[in-house]
Amino acid sequence: MRFAYADPPYIGQAKKHYSDDPQCAEVDHGTLLRDLGEYDAWALSLSSPTLKQILTLPECPDDIRVCAWVKPFCAFKKNVNPAYAWEPILVHGGRSLGSQVATVTDWVSANITLKKGLAGVKPEKFCYWLFRFVGLTPEDEFVDLYPGSGAVSQAWEVWCQQRGFC
Repeated sequence: MRFAYADPPYIGQAKKHYSDDPQCAEVDHGTLLRDLGEYDAWALSLSSPTLKQILTLPECPDDIRVCAWVKPFCAFKKNVNPAYAWEPILVHGGRSLGSQVATVTDWVSANITLKKGLAGVKPEKFCYWLFRFVGLTPEDEFVDLYPGSGAVSQAWEVWCQQRGFC
């Protein structure tokens, strides 16, 4: 299976968080969704305020699964109440898990990462949950479309090594 993970700058956040990057630009999510369609399965991280906007794009498949990354410890911002303490993850495709494996929830509870160099670096617990949710095996092709810090690709390498591959 060819699996792609996309964690682009969230809509309206590119310049705020990545202005040091000369390639910094807003992502065209319609084009991104079309590109993701080239994979057998994929996941897209986004912000909760933009969930409706992305779900209503014509390029968004009807059979999308909306999952959640719940953050018990997150960044609380002055004058933002209620806090943004979860992020949606859109998942399309994947392997049928069946009854041979423990049930995987459509949400994961994992604290945010701190001091990793970029905003929004995904923690290992999130990554491992995503790999299980999609039913990935070490033989699958994993593509991190927005590698940023490299944390998700590093988690994939560890995931594969723990299973005796890579």
